[in-house]
Amino acid sequence: MKSLKLIPLFMLFVLASCGSVRVNADYDKKVNFDQYKTYAYIKANIDKVEISDLDKKRILRSIDETMTAKGFTKSENPQMLVSIFTKESERVDVYNNNMWGMGFGWGWNPWWGMGMNTVSVTPEGTLFIDFFDAKTKDMIWQGEGSGYLTKNTDKKDARIKEFVAKILEQYPPVLKK
Repeated sequence: MKSLKLIPLFMLFVLASCGSVRVNADYDKKVNFDQYKTYAYIKANIDKVEISDLDKKRILRSIDETMTAKGFTKSENPQMLVSIFTKESERVDVYNNNMWGMGFGWGWNPWWGMGMNTVSVTPEGTLFIDFFDAKTKDMIWQGEGSGYLTKNTDKKDARIKEFVAKILEQYPPVLKK
């Protein structure tokens, strides 16, 4: 009976883990991030990203919204340059419930049991957002977010905003003293 109560909890955990964006960030610890207040995109790098132009626009629009909310300004003479890169893969989850069995209880009543394997294939993507010092062209920060992708046009905007917001939560880095 306890195992039946755990199934909804397990399914909630599985669904929650599919919906979340896993993030990571790395940065140059010698850089003073307080000096950066303006940014622009590296158009040549963005043109090379192998996703649809519509998805590029969604990502750049989300970056603009998030950076503006953080107090940064898009500029023709930026202190920081921004680039993006994407990767797509398929996440394959196999749930093995393959159990066979036979037993006898009181009165010689036999029981049989059988289970199944369940395979789930989910498209998963990774978005990298890179920041470079505009003068030196050195990378100063990189954020990375991974999670499931959606083909549903109505949900794409929200999903991309979620990716960008989660990644840029890490910027600017909190320097530990």
